[in-house]
Amino acid sequence: MLSVSTRGHLMPASPIRKLVPFAEDAQKRGVKVHYLNIGQPDIETPAPMLEAVRRSDFKILAYSHSAGNESYRRKLVDYYRKADIHIDHTQILITTGGSEAILFAMLSCMDPGDEMIVPEPFYANYNGFAVAAGVKIIPVTSFIEDGFALPPISALEEKITSRTKAVMICNPNNPTGYLYSRDELETLKAMVHRHHLYLFADEAYREFCYTGAHFSTMQLEGIEENVVLLDTISKRYSSCGARIGALITKNKQVLDTALKFAQARLSPPTFGQIAGEAALDLPQDYFEATKVEYCSRRDALVQRLNKMPGVFCPSPGGAFYAMARLPVDDTERFCQWLLESFSYEGQTLMMAPGSGFYTTGGLGRQEVRLAYVINREDINKAMDCLQKALEIYNQLV
Repeated sequence: MLSVSTRGHLMPASPIRKLVPFAEDAQKRGVKVHYLNIGQPDIETPAPMLEAVRRSDFKILAYSHSAGNESYRRKLVDYYRKADIHIDHTQILITTGGSEAILFAMLSCMDPGDEMIVPEPFYANYNGFAVAAGVKIIPVTSFIEDGFALPPISALEEKITSRTKAVMICNPNNPTGYLYSRDELETLKAMVHRHHLYLFADEAYREFCYTGAHFSTMQLEGIEENVVLLDTISKRYSSCGARIGALITKNKQVLDTALKFAQARLSPPTFGQIAGEAALDLPQDYFEATKVEYCSRRDALVQRLNKMPGVFCPSPGGAFYAMARLPVDDTERFCQWLLESFSYEGQTLMMAPGSGFYTTGGLGRQEVRLAYVINREDINKAMDCLQKALEIYNQLV
């Protein structure tokens, strides 16, 4: 009898997408679903990006350089310089989304069986990339009570073994929205330097910081060879479908190795690179206006959540996600019930169950991730649904 691979069996289902069939069934029944489960912004993609693609004038849609178009990489140097990140275009590898950057980092820096320490809860797809690369994620738990702050360095350090090769952080964090401070990163730097580890930094949400300025791992002095920056234009410019990201490092050996993986997949998407390059000409106030909008949505969501009996949600410092603790025994069951059996005024909502963002068994069962990527009016309608649902659900179970 034919069977699939062990790797395929180990590959986890996405906690963000696995409830989609239930949402589709709800829509077929005429129920309006408010999608707070996924980081797909409703803010329009900047018109100059789309127009640049429409104006494309070539007779052959050819491969680009495996590292990405040089013109795009050179313009990215200016973008990062404005963020006090000083690199040259030869230290940038354009990838097919941030996802490929993460996978290339693991493949380039670690062998099967090696370990990577990650504060949990973390972006669920790190699990999938780790399975693909044969890497073992070693979680260190952060807690909702203190807003998911970086755990004490001692908690990370005690997890280090002879197989530990890297630490991964996301700053600002997905799924918690926590914004790491410079002091936290300096402390992390000392540990990375002391134990000769790579530091992978997912900075997809750099432009969306509400409680302080963003400090990049690329600004840490003394561990230039250790840092691998992972980036994407998906959230920054509301262009998730462009599938353009970047792997950035001053470690030439790592970059040369990643390029070999990039050559094997040939080249990143041409139209996405055209759009990404056009985005770099946007005025700086594009981010200011977008950040104000997200901040307003965050405040609306968090205030509504914390007014509900038994619900607790710390205010995120960045990104556009919040983790909330609900007064239910199992949010995966609750989130499915919302789509299968509940509606309020013809509406319901979809959230991502919290357990999918943890590796430690049993954690996150009372938590959900909510993405405040819909307008405030719909956020309030979704919160009306959630409040009514919690009243009904707890009477049923």
